[in-house]
Amino acid sequence: MYKYPYKVSFIRFLKRSSEIAKNPIPFHKSLFLESDSNSFSIKPFFAKPIILTKDAMMAREILQKKHKSFEKSKLQTHKLSKYVGYGLLTSTGSYWLQQRRLIQPAFHKEKVNSLLQIISETIQKEVAIFKRDEFLPLYPIMNALAFEVIAKSLFNYSASKEILERLQFIIEKLQRFIVKDIRQPHKRLWYHLKGEVRESLNLVKESRSIINAIIEERRKSKDFHDDLLDMLLHSEYEDGSKMTNNQLIDEILILFVAGHETTANALTFTLFLLANHPKVLSKVKQEAINFETENVSFQSFSTLQYTKQCIEESMRLYPPAWITDRVALEDQAIGDFYLKKGTMIGVSIYEMHRNTEYWTQAESFNPDRFSELNKKATSQYYMPFGAGPRLCIGNNFAMYEMMLVLQAIVLKYSIETNSDSIDINPLITLKPVGAELKFSKLQCD
Repeated sequence: MYKYPYKVSFIRFLKRSSEIAKNPIPFHKSLFLESDSNSFSIKPFFAKPIILTKDAMMAREILQKKHKSFEKSKLQTHKLSKYVGYGLLTSTGSYWLQQRRLIQPAFHKEKVNSLLQIISETIQKEVAIFKRDEFLPLYPIMNALAFEVIAKSLFNYSASKEILERLQFIIEKLQRFIVKDIRQPHKRLWYHLKGEVRESLNLVKESRSIINAIIEERRKSKDFHDDLLDMLLHSEYEDGSKMTNNQLIDEILILFVAGHETTANALTFTLFLLANHPKVLSKVKQEAINFETENVSFQSFSTLQYTKQCIEESMRLYPPAWITDRVALEDQAIGDFYLKKGTMIGVSIYEMHRNTEYWTQAESFNPDRFSELNKKATSQYYMPFGAGPRLCIGNNFAMYEMMLVLQAIVLKYSIETNSDSIDINPLITLKPVGAELKFSKLQCD
């Protein structure tokens, strides 16, 4: 006998809409506790129900086993694509599959391997100029570093620092507006009247113009850069054709959005956690000493296993992609529930990663969860890069980058924090708020 998730009054939701728009996680948490289950539902007026779940088995069904029976909602496709283009993150159906097959080879380990030296050299250069010996907000430092890495990996030396900084500013401003637009749809008329929509769309045009100029310059160049732009320019569909400039711009914007902010978030959380766990940090430092920084290849990372575990545990507690959704394309049974066509299901990866049914001492930082001995038992409950066919295409790229950043930092600096707690701001990605760190140069450096 099928049942339906715990029902929450939509009026109750509306009364708290402003609070939820700022940070929905406390609201979600309270309703999971109130329902005493892994799922609850809200039925908006004149619309299909919305279900939020932290059930890992249900998530696997939706994202992986029965993925053909679900698609991303218009929030993730139509709304986002207006601002960041119709790329891998926002496209659906046969077009998404075509693009995924075209772009996937650029992120195979062998291809990423050829980028590792660019990534490593960029990180070493950026880490060397950190401001030292005073407590500073950590996220802006990691954000600047991660943006520099993705920019160099995409364009190598095809764009000036001023242009890339402008692109970074535009992308961050657009993301702040997108979140407002999605979370407070009842204010959309006001956003139009205030001119925020027009301003955002003008920024979209500017960002696309910047990237188009870089593409055109590269098309005219006869130089070989061995970066992601070269790989994307030379990728061919089955009929031998290549991506147009507009398609390239769509995919590059998505790579900028997904490729730098998520990494910056994860690095900020990880460094903060390491600074608060000296014994863990000591083991990471020992690995860093033994790591060979010359001629880096993906085989090199076998010596940074514990460092990887720290990143994985950080992303369990603070998954950058903290939530995702799908819409049922047909009536169907999922787990204990029978879903009507059009039902939207939100998967709270943040809550799943802290679900006490799956994790012992779920709120604690324990990198040993991801040791070779333990990770098989937890892998089915762990989805920092998503799951199924839409698993993040850049997961290997991101992990190698983060391992190199941590190795470079702990080898050069001692790190210290002035707090044992960190706030979060769940926007499109889960952003850290208020974390400060002090970098002090090691005497042996």
